Amino acid sequence: MTYENLDAELINALLGDGRASLRSLSEQLDVSVTTISNHTDDLEQDGIITGYSPVIDYGELSYDVTAVLQLKAAGGALPDLAERLGAHDQMISVYEVTGNYDIIAIGKFRDTDHMNALIKELLSDAAIEQSSTSVVLNAAAENEQFELDVE
Repeated sequence: MTYENLDAELINALLGDGRASLRSLSEQLDVSVTTISNHTDDLEQDGIITGYSPVIDYGELSYDVTAVLQLKAAGGALPDLAERLGAHDQMISVYEVTGNYDIIAIGKFRDTDHMNALIKELLSDAAIEQSSTSVVLNAAAENEQFELDVE
């Protein structure tokens, strides 16, 4: 393997197994453990790899409702509102977007009562001018990451 592709190959290997040891990665990519360690450290320091975490199946933990919230923020409230939503335990993704709404947030809830309580709490916030909520019926793809192209 050429070193010019090593970072992409290393990222792809970690996507396949985020718990892989440096030794197994070095064997898989046919480079030294020191090289793998140095490249991993560089990727972490550069903010490309920001952590290693398990992929959770929330449905197996009885979080059976996924909701997509679309929110329109009042005036200059967008950054603060997005930050507050991102800090909320049940929100797994929060995006500032273009279009008819300013924020799209995706949340996981135990049931519709749990979801409804959060929505009522949100709608009492003066920073939200308008909202639309959709309940996900089926997740065709979720928590997906993709491998990088390697030249």
